[in-house]
Amino acid sequence: MLVGRLRLEVTGGTRSHRVRAVSDSANAYRTVVVGTDGSESSLRAVARAGMIAGASGATLVIACAYLPTEADDRELSRAQDVLRDEAYQIVGSHPAEDTVRTAAERAQKAGATTVRTLAVQGSPVEALLDVVRREDADLLVVGNRGLAGIKGRLLGSVPADATRRSTCDVLVVHTTG
Repeated sequence: MLVGRLRLEVTGGTRSHRVRAVSDSANAYRTVVVGTDGSESSLRAVARAGMIAGASGATLVIACAYLPTEADDRELSRAQDVLRDEAYQIVGSHPAEDTVRTAAERAQKAGATTVRTLAVQGSPVEALLDVVRREDADLLVVGNRGLAGIKGRLLGSVPADATRRSTCDVLVVHTTG
C-alpha cells in the first residue's frame, strides 16, 4: 500500500495488522495526527496511526476536541440533548485529557514510540485541522465512521470534512464492522 511518500506493507487478517515500512526513511512521514473521541471506532484509527508512526519513525500527535464548559448555554444544551449519555465526551477539557491518555496507551501498544497528546477546544474538524497546521503534519488519520442522523447534522461528519479540507495526506481507516 502506498501512503503518501511511504510504502507500507500491511499483513494480517481483519482483526490484526502489522505495518512495516519498506521505503527509505528520507521519504517517511515525520508527523502523524489522529483524532479520537474515545469511542472504540476512533481508537481503532488511533491504533492504525500508531502502527504507521512506529513503522516510519514519526511523531504521533493524538488530539481530542471538546466544547468549553462555559460554551453558549443553548448550544451546550442542544448538544447534550442530542448526545445524551455521550455528552461527557465533548464538554470540558478533563474528559478530553482522559481520552487522549487512553488513546496514547493504545497507540504505544500498536508500535508508536514518540507520542504527544492534545485536548483542543473547538469542533472536531476545526480542532484537527488546526493541529495539522500547528504541528506541520504530513499525515492525518481519521476513522471512516461518520456521525449519522441528528448527531451528524449537529456535529458534522469528521471523516468527510477533514478529508475535503486537509492540507496534508489523509488516511481514512476502516474502523467499523
